[in-house]
Amino acid sequence: MANGFVKNAHRKDPYKSYKFRVVWDGHPVLGVSKAGALKRTTTVVNHRSGGDNGSETKSPGRTQYDGLTLERGVTHDLEFEKWANLVHPYRGDVAMDLVNYKKELTLEVMNEKGLVALRYFLHDCWVSDYTAVPALDANSNAVAIEMIKIELEGWERDTDTKEPDEASPVPAG
Repeated sequence: MANGFVKNAHRKDPYKSYKFRVVWDGHPVLGVSKAGALKRTTTVVNHRSGGDNGSETKSPGRTQYDGLTLERGVTHDLEFEKWANLVHPYRGDVAMDLVNYKKELTLEVMNEKGLVALRYFLHDCWVSDYTAVPALDANSNAVAIEMIKIELEGWERDTDTKEPDEASPVPAG
């Protein structure tokens, strides 16, 4: 396991960042082409002991989980917009869905064969930022990108997801 792999000791390189999927409501989200980093930061609390002011000790304070941005090409799929509208619909606060605006999401990182290698559970997620249509430019040669920023209360790695056996067949589409 000197290279970080148990089942696939022959493997020399880490997993790629282009093979992933986001799952919510029990199914993969259509067309997500970019997902931000899962990051948490714990504040450092510095303190000194009354009799020893020459040095200070450090302990953990509050932990904050950064928001996660998801991007995909604009299509007629309404899932991003429907979820964003649960938080702040056009009709205002009285139309906000206080029951369903938070979701549990799963982020899966896959190996090149499409087998799930890593799985993270994202808890109590909700949309804080939504871009329905990007800036449009007739002189560009680019895909129109729809974006949501998701706030989350925390995430955890699914330790039950084991390293896939790379000798197994490619999964059916």
